Amino acid sequence: MATLNKVILIGNLGADPEIRETAAGNTVAQFSLATNEYRPNGEGTYEEHTEWHRIVLFGQAADTYGRMLSKGDRVFIDGRIQTRTWQDAEGNEHKIREIIAWQVRRLSNGMPAAKAAVNG
Repeated sequence: MATLNKVILIGNLGADPEIRETAAGNTVAQFSLATNEYRPNGEGTYEEHTEWHRIVLFGQAADTYGRMLSKGDRVFIDGRIQTRTWQDAEGNEHKIREIIAWQVRRLSNGMPAAKAAVNG
């Protein structure tokens, strides 16, 4: 039986993307993405809950979107979940869950209107 590992997110960048090159010369970009939902608080009202996602792009997508996107931009992400394990200098093992994006679309620019007009 087939399985499916697919994630679709719409949210806002928490910071400008960080771009780096691997030892093999491949481009990697990563950024944090915030998604929000409202949950009942038990008192008849709702409270906003923010979930943070680590988004990773590779290759041409990393080069293009890593330079085009900036903090506050609203984006659509289509990708898959990956859990990566690594060891720190003290030998402690850590796990991190990432979204490996294969499709990104900027839905709106996070730049305030006045600043956007100045920057063109």
